[in-house]
Amino acid sequence: MSTASRLNPCSIRPVPVERLAAVAQECLDQEMRFLMAWHDWEDQACVIRYLLSQKGNAEFILLEVRGTDTLPSLAALVPLLGWYEREMHDLGGLEFSGHPEPFPLIIHEGFSIPQPPLGRNTMDGHLQGMYQPPTMPEVQGDQVQDLYWGPVRADVVETGEFHYSYIGEAILHYHPRLFFKHRGMEARFAGQDAERSVYLAERVSGVGSACHALAYCQAVENAWGIEVPLRAQLLRVIIVELERLYNHFHYFGQLAKTTTLKVGAATGFLMEEKVKQLAGQLTGSRYLRSLLCVGGLRRDLQAEHLASALEAIIDEGEAYLNRLRQTATHLDRLMGTGILSQDAAFDQGATGPVARASGLDRDLRRDHPYAAYHQLRFNVPIRQKGDAMARSEVRAESLREALALLVQASGRLKAGPVRAAYAPPSGEQQGLGWAETPRGTLLYAVRIRDGRLQRVKIKSPSFSNWRVFPLTVHGTNMMDYAINEASFGLSIAGCDR
Repeated sequence: MSTASRLNPCSIRPVPVERLAAVAQECLDQEMRFLMAWHDWEDQACVIRYLLSQKGNAEFILLEVRGTDTLPSLAALVPLLGWYEREMHDLGGLEFSGHPEPFPLIIHEGFSIPQPPLGRNTMDGHLQGMYQPPTMPEVQGDQVQDLYWGPVRADVVETGEFHYSYIGEAILHYHPRLFFKHRGMEARFAGQDAERSVYLAERVSGVGSACHALAYCQAVENAWGIEVPLRAQLLRVIIVELERLYNHFHYFGQLAKTTTLKVGAATGFLMEEKVKQLAGQLTGSRYLRSLLCVGGLRRDLQAEHLASALEAIIDEGEAYLNRLRQTATHLDRLMGTGILSQDAAFDQGATGPVARASGLDRDLRRDHPYAAYHQLRFNVPIRQKGDAMARSEVRAESLREALALLVQASGRLKAGPVRAAYAPPSGEQQGLGWAETPRGTLLYAVRIRDGRLQRVKIKSPSFSNWRVFPLTVHGTNMMDYAINEASFGLSIAGCDR
């Protein structure tokens, strides 16, 4: 096996294109789960990779199809791959025969790019064309109305266009059109210095800077065989759990806002601000940026006394969650809203709190341990009902677990180095890195040649959860839409990349 075909730390399975569907079915029969798919060009030859995980096995499985840019679609067999195949078509020029949704995803209807930005040739191309409505199923009826909302929306909401077919308050069909803010982040990595590109990873998603930096660094470290010192591993846990904590408080503030609890919303945002202030005092960055680097941390952090600094946040946070739990008008709006079944969550690729609220017991920190999580104790909250109430309960328990992990990790800190000594190797290497973000599974796959990035693939949790979300909107009503969306905790920037 050539160096180029090894993606550390995955088990590689070469697959002939004519056997792809059969092998995919075999993987499903063995209770594996597809996580993402992407393409690459190695010496002008197309390579398509499918990443899978298997419950109870920490090793990732990688299916590789080489030598063709025309494949049979797996979307009917593995629905979550539908968006990945459409993305590869729009950005890479690949063709997937028999796709059930052969419509544009990234490059909207009416637009085209002369040269795909991730195609065989990397010549620059400018977007051309004019706006056209999205391709939608025809909804007929005398009373059916259509509403287009966005892409510019009120407040500070991210850019997205949402199409509703409805009668009165009842939503018959819902279609989100995203990627207005697609920045071509994966293409931007190409040719960059692998050590310095943590800066780019931190800016893929503003509310997930630390987790993106961690997943990216771990991908490069796995490619280069770097062992990160224990103190740095513990400090990495502290950094990303602080990020989880402020994201969860923001989540509850936003959820309370949609159920018209003004004080509840203000309190959630205030708790978010207090965590950011603590992060700023500890690290110098409210958004926890410019801390992680390949090999560990850029500088040491004095986090031994973090537990005492968290005492007020622990007490105030628990009181806040209890008040929400005791507010009947809040709970009434969550119960039974936006139900996502376990089968749909699995088939469509739901991740994070959304998946766990529908009974899928998955968490990368436990199932594929990284950083220092294998040394720490924590629970993975699970619910079965799959509604907004279940999603909020999973978030509440996750918030408490984040606080417990911060206390544990700070208590285990011992003096030592925070950055490994290494020299970037020559030749070509590939690596996979991952992190369990506040929204779910984040993956980075990198290919490096002589210290320069050749290909970076990012699988963000919101890319997965935005695909799932419409399933919980069809057949609901307008009054519950904002609550349902808030209960998912979605990020459009993280999805669009």
